Amino acid sequence: MTIFFALAAYATKTLPIEPEALFTVRRISAAFKNIPGGQILGPTLDYSHRLLRLEGLQGDAEPADPEPASNFAPQQVPFVADWHRQNGLMALRPKDPTPGPAIPDLTREPLLFPAPRAQRLQALSRADTDGVLALGYANMRGYEAIHPTVNEVRLAYAEVRLQHPATGAVFSAGRVRYAQAEVLTKFRPGPDGKPALELGFAASLGWNEVKLIAAAMLDAAMDLPEPHPAHTEEFVLSHTEPVEASGFCIHYKLPHYVTFGSDLDALRKARAQVAVGDDSPQPAEVAE
Repeated sequence: MTIFFALAAYATKTLPIEPEALFTVRRISAAFKNIPGGQILGPTLDYSHRLLRLEGLQGDAEPADPEPASNFAPQQVPFVADWHRQNGLMALRPKDPTPGPAIPDLTREPLLFPAPRAQRLQALSRADTDGVLALGYANMRGYEAIHPTVNEVRLAYAEVRLQHPATGAVFSAGRVRYAQAEVLTKFRPGPDGKPALELGFAASLGWNEVKLIAAAMLDAAMDLPEPHPAHTEEFVLSHTEPVEASGFCIHYKLPHYVTFGSDLDALRKARAQVAVGDDSPQPAEVAE
């Protein structure tokens, strides 16, 4: 899967990030103990709250210097999902139906429903972490629509490659932190009619594992039939948009004197009608 990110390159063309070229520093799987290329613990806060050696609190122990590895880490680490595909347990990786320049840019084009997969993945990448986590958790616990297995979580550095608009030369503008997560759902009929595993995917800049796992869950859940609100595409993508959601919420502290005054007028009128014994239902008044 080729991943595109809009990096504010208006004149200079930004080339796609190829997952095969990632410099991976952390890569774990909950699906298998032994995976092709091996588990890579890498930088993580997963175990920071566990004290393994209590004597260190009194300053009696000094950490030993790490021993250098006998071999260099491989530059390219295979994807666990490729193993499933090679063994016929998952549909083959689809070819990108749209070339790079034709992929919609969510920062310039409105989000329409039903959204193409490219827009859905962009929206999940930009989505608010807490909102994605809440809806992902609702899928796991509340509706039991998705109870996934984490196929792979990968933290890496990705090369930002640009193409000069005049010369066409490709050059590197540096590296950015990049992460992606894949989750497996229970098997369902595949494109050929045979039962196969389904994959939920999410990717973003930065190393936010919990967001990506929840976002990958939502990616898989939004394809389910008879959806509940927590895995309805419009509900999920609209209500996890951080700029719109925070802006709409924070605007309530701005002056609303006219609208609230209209509500008070309607309230006083209703109370006056009740006081004179006219308790018949009154039509609701809409404040401007």
